[in-house]
Amino acid sequence: MPLSANTAAPSAKTGPNAVADAATFSRPAGFLGAIYTVVAFFLEEGINAWVHLTGKRIRSGDQPWLDAPLGEKGRIGTAIYERIAEAEHLESRVPSNAGLIPDFNALRGPSFDPSAIHPAIRHFYEHAAQYHLDVWTEVSLTGRFFLWLLVEFISRRMDQLNFPISSLEVSRGMSSQIVQLIDPQSNTIKYTGWLRRLKSSGHVIYAGLYSTVRVPGEENPCVKVTFPCRGTANVYLSPVQHSDGSFGLDSSGSAFGRSGFYRMIASGPDFRRVRYVKTLHELFHVYVDAEGVLRTDHKVSFLGITIIRLHYKMTPLPAQPASSERTHELISASTK
Repeated sequence: MPLSANTAAPSAKTGPNAVADAATFSRPAGFLGAIYTVVAFFLEEGINAWVHLTGKRIRSGDQPWLDAPLGEKGRIGTAIYERIAEAEHLESRVPSNAGLIPDFNALRGPSFDPSAIHPAIRHFYEHAAQYHLDVWTEVSLTGRFFLWLLVEFISRRMDQLNFPISSLEVSRGMSSQIVQLIDPQSNTIKYTGWLRRLKSSGHVIYAGLYSTVRVPGEENPCVKVTFPCRGTANVYLSPVQHSDGSFGLDSSGSAFGRSGFYRMIASGPDFRRVRYVKTLHELFHVYVDAEGVLRTDHKVSFLGITIIRLHYKMTPLPAQPASSERTHELISASTK
């Protein structure tokens, strides 16, 4: 990411890619390079063929909850937001107080009451740009090899979804930036991007798009996270309220049309192939700890096996004293 979480936000004219991208990709040379290319080709083409053969063929626009910008083959990186803005004639802005969900009440539903969630958690989702992220990672022994295959042969090449396999990769921290893509005609937010990069290498962990959406099989609105890649990976997370005021997001749906992971690729000019991956789940638990610190536990599992755990600590940026005071006020008020 061109700017770290504690630097000044760029203007709308400079955009999120004003600073040169430090992350570079290089493959081994000679015979090892040839092997590398072959393995990467079969992995990427294998995933693409699997979605083509097993995914549902859906006409674009017929199921709006699935609509998302598709990435092209090759590098995604930090420039994805500029490419989406150019393709859809949108304006890119990076407000210093932007949130992932402009209004947390958008998640209200029959079994989810936003007012029951700790106010500091709600403030984070509505003003995530005002926070600094620290992150720790733990990769299971079982999942390490499969995650390494994904990251080494696919993620590095496209500079997207570079999950940190080693704790040393996150030792220098993670940068965070919120990018709003605005429809200039209506002046409304069409996409909210959350760009996170490893400070140690510059590699993109997540270049995602966040929104709230109604999913046919879920009673509450879901958080939709889109990761453009070769096509797109959509994750639909159902909100969960806990009795202690903490907040959960759960993608463990049971069928197509429920929360969960959806891999999507183009299938002709007007159609897409969509594959629902029932066995891939993500679970988030956002809470305020006993010392008043805002934290998140994030778990990714496949076939019932935990692949990776990420732990985040979110603290207000020193450059935003009003935000810091406001956050501490929210924490103090809720504990009285």
